[in-house]
Amino acid sequence: MTDGMRLRQVRKSFGPIEVIHGVDLVVGEGEFVVFVGPSGCGKSTLLRMIAGLEEVSDGDIEIGGKDVTDLDPSQRGIAMVFQSYALYPHMSVRENLGFGLSMANVPKAEIAVQVDAAAKILKIEPLLDRRPGQLSGGQRQRVAIGRAIVRKPQVFLFDEPLSNLDAELRVSMRIEIARLHRELGNTMVYVTHDQTEAMTLADKIVVLRDGVIEQVGTPREVYEHPANTFVAGFIGSPRMNLLDAAGQGAGKVLAAGAEIDVPTIAAAGSGKVTVGLRPEHLVLTASAPGTLKATVDFFEYLGGTRYLYCQLPDGQSLVAEQRDGDDLAAGETVHFTWKPKDLRLFNPQGLKLV
Repeated sequence: MTDGMRLRQVRKSFGPIEVIHGVDLVVGEGEFVVFVGPSGCGKSTLLRMIAGLEEVSDGDIEIGGKDVTDLDPSQRGIAMVFQSYALYPHMSVRENLGFGLSMANVPKAEIAVQVDAAAKILKIEPLLDRRPGQLSGGQRQRVAIGRAIVRKPQVFLFDEPLSNLDAELRVSMRIEIARLHRELGNTMVYVTHDQTEAMTLADKIVVLRDGVIEQVGTPREVYEHPANTFVAGFIGSPRMNLLDAAGQGAGKVLAAGAEIDVPTIAAAGSGKVTVGLRPEHLVLTASAPGTLKATVDFFEYLGGTRYLYCQLPDGQSLVAEQRDGDDLAAGETVHFTWKPKDLRLFNPQGLKLV
């Protein structure tokens, strides 16, 4: 691993309170890794430790095969793009892009070459003589990214860079960042609370909760095979349906009054389990053994997609995604089935069984 990154048992404490608990992580050269999790899970703190903006309480951080744990940010081979654009309002775009290089005493001719190259990559050549106040939010964010590009870092660090933009602009900037990664090939670490950003940008997703990594995997792995009920409930919108159930032995569980078939090895015994079903895997069907009976509470029509918000006989909630069919009214009784391969099962501790 040359341009990648490795974290070994990284911890962070504020006084007696530990907020990052022994994180181990390997980021391969050229990977796009996204840290995702709820507010307060430690994702930004972890990113700031990688950047050198927060002191590491214990553990080691290695970038490009070099231990950078105690180095200043300027010596780590990283460039960071923040949530706020942090541009100098009195400087032109050209001056903002080249400011870091001029402070490092890079010759003016070389600065001009690197600024022009970054502007071409980001398609902001016509903006070079404007000031930040004359730019839109998306244009300012491009300038902030360009300022990172001219430093030619080993690792790009993004701290929720799109959260200040409106929804439409976030989509276009997400595409731009994906294109940028494809063209530059640098290692990138990106922090967000937006699951769509995580799913669409990442080569690898790191799901965090309370300073602990809950799962590391590709977007497909964390979505289709969540390691526990936290990941299952956090990744996906709407979230995975997580139903309280009881093992019946012989490959069956009882959930909301329905006896459901599951793999025998997973349902052995009669203890409590949790059944997981994604909304898009639920199919409307006729009443039959092994189906879930529900009452429609709310019907949400979104054009090509419809969501049914339902209540099961035992009071548990269920959300189903439908792509076609007739509209349904509140109070209607429906039944759902699914393919066996789409069912997930978790033990009483919330860990995946199948």
